Amino acid sequence: MKVIILAGGRGTRLAEETRLIPKPMIEVGGIPILVHIMKIYHRYGFREFVIACGYKGRVIKEYFSNFLLAHSDWAISLKDGATRVDTTQAPDWDVTLVDTGLNSMTAGRVKRLAKYIGNEPFMVTYGDGVGNIDISALLARHRSAGRLATITAVCPPARFGSLALRGDLITEFSEKVQERVSWINGGFMVFEPGVLDHISGDEASLERDVLEDLAARRQLTAHRHEGFWQPMDTLRDKELLESLWNRGEAPWVAPKVR
Repeated sequence: MKVIILAGGRGTRLAEETRLIPKPMIEVGGIPILVHIMKIYHRYGFREFVIACGYKGRVIKEYFSNFLLAHSDWAISLKDGATRVDTTQAPDWDVTLVDTGLNSMTAGRVKRLAKYIGNEPFMVTYGDGVGNIDISALLARHRSAGRLATITAVCPPARFGSLALRGDLITEFSEKVQERVSWINGGFMVFEPGVLDHISGDEASLERDVLEDLAARRQLTAHRHEGFWQPMDTLRDKELLESLWNRGEAPWVAPKVR
């Protein structure tokens, strides 16, 4: 089963970094978040990835074109330029990189990948969010439901404190709210090929057009994930992920075998 990763957006809320690189290439612990996401899937046996490129897609293509040499010990003949890889730490992944347009919307990018998907179910996720998602449980949920699509529903903690008001009187002040907000789409989705028939073209949004339509048709299943999940929408989000990584407490990373 192929894993589609949407990596073509402009990432305007992280303009501090995305002026030069696409958001999926922003590093956490010296590793692009895109690769962190791929490792989540690889942990469950997935190794075929299709990256939907767009904004500054050349950066992503160049990164993977140099991936083997960057993760290997190798030799080069200065006489003719021939190279030989001696040892490598590169994973056994097949990565397809496709230009899906600069201004295509999320569903439009998926539609452009139809020929790479074929006539079988496929995974879809965004190129900017990580979590300790049980991908096997997600897939099992999708198969048991028998619907066109399944999305991972997450319930993230509220970002801000809250005030309870009665007129202009504050009756309660809570600086660090631990309650969670309503369930939202955390990405990490499974689609049947029939979902492609519900995408009109480049202008179609996965969230606003396709998923809303599938929900109305009773063809959308939720896989509830109550563990860790964190998007990287803002610089604050990036700093949080970096802090977790630096402390050795990144929940999306598989624990080391002792």
